[in-house]
Amino acid sequence: MTDTNALAERLQEKFGDSLQSVNVAVGEVTIELAPDELIEVATALRDEFGFEMLIDLCGVDYAGFGKDEWLTGETSGSGFSRGVDAATPGRMTALDDDLCIEKPREARRFAAVYHLLSITDNQRLRLRVFAPDDDLPVVPSVKPVWNCADWFEREAFDLFGILFEGHPDLRRLLTDYGFIGHPFRKDFPLSGNVEVIYDAEKQRVVYQPVSIEPRVLVPKVIRAEKVDEQAPADSGDEPEDAAEATE
Repeated sequence: MTDTNALAERLQEKFGDSLQSVNVAVGEVTIELAPDELIEVATALRDEFGFEMLIDLCGVDYAGFGKDEWLTGETSGSGFSRGVDAATPGRMTALDDDLCIEKPREARRFAAVYHLLSITDNQRLRLRVFAPDDDLPVVPSVKPVWNCADWFEREAFDLFGILFEGHPDLRRLLTDYGFIGHPFRKDFPLSGNVEVIYDAEKQRVVYQPVSIEPRVLVPKVIRAEKVDEQAPADSGDEPEDAAEATE
């Protein structure tokens, strides 16, 4: 039995029904649990299993997860109209558009993923917690368990809008204070919501609604038959123009 499988069995034996799932893949163990169990399990992982380091914490938006945005077999051979008309998560106002081909799931859209490291045992562990409410995603803060979670949670809040209950200073970290929305959400418009310009009359920088037309460019599909049609015939004959030029 490998150390990874042994760790998975120990976790299952210790936490039992507190774990919603335990998976072993690519040499790492991933466990999933409910937000209410997070602090208790995280504390035990630190104190009893030796996972003293939180090396990363990231947010995930699972809207449209596992769905192909566009299939090459059904894509037109010309034009970029799909860049304007496409309606999937992440494309302009896709989540509110009746044309949206993939509506977000009713629950379990946002998750916080914690990457843990045990230096003593040379083991890694991935911990995933889904927020129960998509409209207001909230999970407990693990800053009391791992102090370095402070800025990690601020980053996840800034980019995904996930609220970490109990965090002492949950402010934006990467975007400025006038920023609207959370840019890593899949329904965030790629052109943004506001733009910053210098107003000559007011003699200061001001925010205004974005003036760029929403558009997403989708590369054309290069099919093998198109390449074959455009390739010059390899007949070995000298072109007529070249033959005339040598006369």
